[in-house]
Amino acid sequence: MLPQQSRMRRAEDFRRVLRTGRRAGGSVLTAHLLLPVGPDGTVGTSGEVPSGDPAKVGFVVSRAVGSAVVRNRVKRRLRELMRGRLASLPRGCLLVLRAHPAAASARQADLAADLDLVTGRLLRRQVGVLRQE
Repeated sequence: MLPQQSRMRRAEDFRRVLRTGRRAGGSVLTAHLLLPVGPDGTVGTSGEVPSGDPAKVGFVVSRAVGSAVVRNRVKRRLRELMRGRLASLPRGCLLVLRAHPAAASARQADLAADLDLVTGRLLRRQVGVLRQE
């Protein structure tokens, strides 16, 4: 399970991340990342996330993925994978993972590989953005 303070629950947080965050896609997942506000007020991407908060993760699993049982299973699998990867996320960032229909039948290893791929892309882009500023 993800710690309570690391779960994204508010609809406006999801909306803000999906509209203004950076996006990277894979074969079974798409990830959206909104970076925190720096101490001097600068932001890696547009957004207003305080940098002192813990990283928060939200999940979007639509009906296209499958029945309620299948969707909940996909969310549980993603939560378990993210639990071990929370430490690699910058403090204060907001991350939304959107599951594609292929996530329902993907093996756990494939899901983990795709998660590492998309989050790795987003974090590498973040480093590039921060270096340019």
